Amino acid sequence: MAEKNSTLTLLLYVVAWYVGNTYYNIYNKKALNLIHAHWSVAFAQLVVGIIVCIPMWITGIRKAPNLSMGDIKKLAPIGLFAAAAHGGSVLAMGAGAVSFAQVVKACEPVFAALVALVVKPVEFKSTLEYLMLLVIVGGVSLACVKEGKGIDINYFAFGWASFANLAAALKGKMGKDVTHELKADETKNMSAANSYAVMNILSAFWTLFVVLGTEASTFKDTWDHTLSDAAAACKKSATDPKCYTANDIVLNVFLSGVAYYLYNEFAFGFTAMVGAVTSSVLNTLKRVIIIVVTAAIFGEAMDKNAMIGSALAIVGVLLYSLAGAMKPKPPKADEKKQ
Repeated sequence: MAEKNSTLTLLLYVVAWYVGNTYYNIYNKKALNLIHAHWSVAFAQLVVGIIVCIPMWITGIRKAPNLSMGDIKKLAPIGLFAAAAHGGSVLAMGAGAVSFAQVVKACEPVFAALVALVVKPVEFKSTLEYLMLLVIVGGVSLACVKEGKGIDINYFAFGWASFANLAAALKGKMGKDVTHELKADETKNMSAANSYAVMNILSAFWTLFVVLGTEASTFKDTWDHTLSDAAAACKKSATDPKCYTANDIVLNVFLSGVAYYLYNEFAFGFTAMVGAVTSSVLNTLKRVIIIVVTAAIFGEAMDKNAMIGSALAIVGVLLYSLAGAMKPKPPKADEKKQ
């Protein structure tokens, strides 16, 4: 019975993760299409997450983290990379098609492998893993080549997605030991859910600085101009896609924030239960769903090269994850002494 409950729990986590991620990409793209203040949108999404988690700590529904100032200082740089990864992803999807941003984001293992060679302690992958990285790069490269046109890249979307990949790789590399240490100390109350909640708060803190330095001074003008253009479109036709209200902007930003927080919490929880490899495999399959669904909803046409390249890159990520699982684990310290 316990095994059935465990299987059912895992299934529910995966469904919540997939549904949340899919809806996040939909509402996020809608919000980005409505207002061109993308760092502000990214910040607002993180704030929604804070609104979700803080009341649970205050009411006692969930035990609050018990972190010292020293712990927060250790986590702050990881929060910075998390903020950069989220902001880069949002700007990539705002600059181009969601499907294209997702294909480029499939290159994250490539960035992780490069970071592992540069940032200490240096880590080497297996030969098979490096070969799979070539498959990923080949697939993304093919997706950037349009039939009859040659290389056709949305450089802003490609650049921001790559920026997000680099930030995510640095977050994973530099945060691994710190987060494991805090989770191991039961007095810290750093469960998978709380670990993500703390990271979300730190990400919001860092993203606020970016907003203050980029969009804050022009946000009111951007908001007024956006609503003015929308009102003009509504006068021509109420069915015009450019006809919307302030409520539409707020609603899509809010819903994208809720979906973003919830899908990440379920993803963190699932990874804690099954391990990184299984989670990585399912994350790869999730990317397929997002590409198909968003391409259909937003009418993002994909030619033959884009479809083949996307499939190749995603299969490469899947095989890379499996290759990592095949690599023999290093002996533990006590085993080395024997």
